[in-house]
Amino acid sequence: MNIEILPNGAFYSALVHLEPGDQFQSDAGAMFRASSNVDVDVSHKPKGKGAGVLGGLKRMLSGDSFFMAKYRLLDNSPGEVGLAPTLQGEVREIQVVDGQGWMCTGGSYMGCESQMSTDLQFQGLKGIFSGENLFFVKVTGAGSLLVNAYGRMTEVEVDGELTVDTGHVVAFEEGLSYKLTKASKSWVQSFLAGEGFVLQFRGKGKLLVQSHNPKEFGSRLGKHLPPRRR
Repeated sequence: MNIEILPNGAFYSALVHLEPGDQFQSDAGAMFRASSNVDVDVSHKPKGKGAGVLGGLKRMLSGDSFFMAKYRLLDNSPGEVGLAPTLQGEVREIQVVDGQGWMCTGGSYMGCESQMSTDLQFQGLKGIFSGENLFFVKVTGAGSLLVNAYGRMTEVEVDGELTVDTGHVVAFEEGLSYKLTKASKSWVQSFLAGEGFVLQFRGKGKLLVQSHNPKEFGSRLGKHLPPRRR
């Protein structure tokens, strides 16, 4: 299997090249094209603890699709699947190794090799107050993982502590811990400055952040849209 990242300005996509025996899975709405010898099996049953109808509902709360799509070849010829995120921004391939899983936040999970496991981690009050989603998608096993960002994606090597504004976290190695805290010295200053909550990461590992916050964009855009008709 080979994954080709296709940069085109602000609109990144990925082309997954499949060889006989390869299988790949993604959010059901991510595919925009596929070769004629690729079988697409859509269900709510990915591999791992996030399977079943309850898993599908949790994925919706995490910002991902209720359904998952699995791609495999129908013959012994190579094939390809084109995948793209909903929001414009970068797409990146992560090489996940055994024993070092990744946590994907807020709809940033795009797809992974089918032998890998996906699980849903409940974030509790941190997810509610931070502006992140209630569930993170945890991806484990060896293979390729695709994540997407809104805007530009940057990889940061955390060694100690790092503070990131909520809504800008894409994915991070599960060895990193984080806590919710205020941006400034006091809560009043934080909210008056428009910052509010931030996430403070601790430990050693890789962290991917995005330059733009989709929820902030949505809230500003929503003010200019006509009211919904009932």
